[in-house]
Amino acid sequence: MLPLGGLVLLHLVDLDSCLTALHRLGGFYVLRTGEVPGRRLPTLAQAYGPRRPDGPDDALTARIHRVAGALRTPEARVAASVAQQGLAARLWSVALGSAALCGAVPDLAPRLLRWDPLGSAPDDLWLTEVRPLPAADAAAMAQLVLHGHLQPLAAALRSRHPLAPGLLRGNAASALAGAARELDRWGRRHGRTDVAARAGSLARELLADPLLAGTGTLTGTAFRRRSCCLYYRVPGGGLCGDCCLVRPPRSSPRASSG
Repeated sequence: MLPLGGLVLLHLVDLDSCLTALHRLGGFYVLRTGEVPGRRLPTLAQAYGPRRPDGPDDALTARIHRVAGALRTPEARVAASVAQQGLAARLWSVALGSAALCGAVPDLAPRLLRWDPLGSAPDDLWLTEVRPLPAADAAAMAQLVLHGHLQPLAAALRSRHPLAPGLLRGNAASALAGAARELDRWGRRHGRTDVAARAGSLARELLADPLLAGTGTLTGTAFRRRSCCLYYRVPGGGLCGDCCLVRPPRSSPRASSG
């Protein structure tokens, strides 16, 4: 691969090697490829589909139950918020990491990504077919992640739980800012200031997208959102580092427990 101003010429990119290289960035950047051995997991396209009220739990409902159990929260909407932010963080990390590190982004269409709703965090994802997108800019990633995943995911969650659109948009923005911040830290630690600069530039452009504009303020790599993800309602939880709140509301389980 030949670097060119921090990017890599698309026709020279070995995308499989790029995805392997992402593993060194941490668990949120890991993307397995190929079919899942011995298992038939749902695709994210199936997870975003309508719920079957008279059938067994669909993948998205199963994930929310899994997260609720892990958090020990009886509030399904809290678990739904945390689950959405976790999946958003995985998608942003892979897309942003590929673009910043390699100058190419794999096609992450929901029908190509298999997902284990009963897995631990970070979410387990498998890409069944590896092929590069023709561009690795902010517009391509907005189409890929925001429109391709986070919009249908938000719609599916809101059909199941009373979640405000602003909360879900804030979660998406927070997950994006977090992915960019980790790339900045990794790039500076390893002498790859090109990776740090590229991640920051893409994050700023994406946060200006109409679907994310107004969700918060990015100062350097620090993000302060204008909504709350509800994590303070988790037993023993508190406020996230980018929360709009100064202290948990008095009605929260943590506050009421003293």
